[in-house]
Amino acid sequence: MKTILYTIIVLLLPGCGAVDKNDPVVQDDSLHYYPTTPVELNQKEFRYYYTRAKEHFDNNLLSRNFNGGLVIAKNGAVVFEKYSGLADLRKTDSVNANTSLHIASVSKTFTAMAVLRLMEAGKLSLNDTLGKFFPQFPYTGITVKMLLCHRSGLPNYLNFLSELKQNDTCYSNTDVLNSLYTLLPKIDCRPGTRFCYSNTNYVLLALIIERVTGESYPAFMKRALFDPLQMNNSFVYTSADSTAAPSFDWNGSYWKPDPFDCTYGDKNIYSTPRDLLKWDQALYSNQILKKETLDSAFTPLSNERPSVHNYGLGWRMLNLRNGKKVLYHNGRWHGTNASFVRLLDEKATIIVIGNKYNRNIYIAAKEAYDIFGEYFSKDSSNKADEMDNTEGGSIAEKNNPAALPEKNTLKTKR
Repeated sequence: MKTILYTIIVLLLPGCGAVDKNDPVVQDDSLHYYPTTPVELNQKEFRYYYTRAKEHFDNNLLSRNFNGGLVIAKNGAVVFEKYSGLADLRKTDSVNANTSLHIASVSKTFTAMAVLRLMEAGKLSLNDTLGKFFPQFPYTGITVKMLLCHRSGLPNYLNFLSELKQNDTCYSNTDVLNSLYTLLPKIDCRPGTRFCYSNTNYVLLALIIERVTGESYPAFMKRALFDPLQMNNSFVYTSADSTAAPSFDWNGSYWKPDPFDCTYGDKNIYSTPRDLLKWDQALYSNQILKKETLDSAFTPLSNERPSVHNYGLGWRMLNLRNGKKVLYHNGRWHGTNASFVRLLDEKATIIVIGNKYNRNIYIAAKEAYDIFGEYFSKDSSNKADEMDNTEGGSIAEKNNPAALPEKNTLKTKR
């Protein structure tokens, strides 16, 4: 497999789409962020939200073997926060507010917003085809925008590389790119025709960020987003991060590293509930992206068949029949489960991260929407459509083995 993956040398010719590191836009595009100030809740409001959130999560998650952390906020103000269990079940350090946990596919929201920032800076266009960044890319007609909204049709590398994986290899983003050239896996759907969720899309987006900025994806994310937003416990995992919190199966057994632990863009950001709240609040400030750019990211782009589920540019969404809209992304990698929800009407935020497999995380996060507004409790049709998939995926994902949480296999990343 190693021979196959490294036979194509031409793929990574330097200079394609590269930008001078001394370019002031690349160097200083994010150094002047001013954090938003939470809107103070009066005592009555706080007690209302605190009481409802505590009761809900005590009954539906915290009493059900939860190991991780959660933050529930209104207008940026935390109304309920809880940490439970151990950062490493083989040791004694408790999970706390500074414990960085893998957020799995919630990482996609960061990758997408980074790409859109580069678009605003004139460094790329969403209509650029992949051949601009990857010479002689073997699949034609695929654009940056198609990667962002999962309409490229490219197959999920977790599927087509799983049968060929070598346990002594930790595949990189470059390895995934090379495998598309050498293996030529069959596409899942014709580009631009429908939603086909694939982690390959976001692996390639991370490579595009690297080509355009001249920086590694971990370094760019730290400089352009994590540091300015004061997300001090957030980072992109690399092999050098030996202290990163591991994950565990539901029964407490350690989930050993595997060959797909080194790819990023689609996953591999570690963060905390408090840091993700900073991310949520920054998106309201219009300092990260212009309002019109965010509006485009939050617009449903897969409308071939009616569904309350949809996907924008890096964001899942529910467009419920009662007019309510939910922006969110869930994630799973190994024993990690993460749910990041933004209720824009109420400016409420629901963040739950666990590192011991627990499907209740997704269910409890969803059912918490009604703490803030009428999402499901008074509309059974909304609830029927939404609750059919407890990880919050679209109907199209149900046919994707990589999205199914029931089996603990390599094909479980979201």
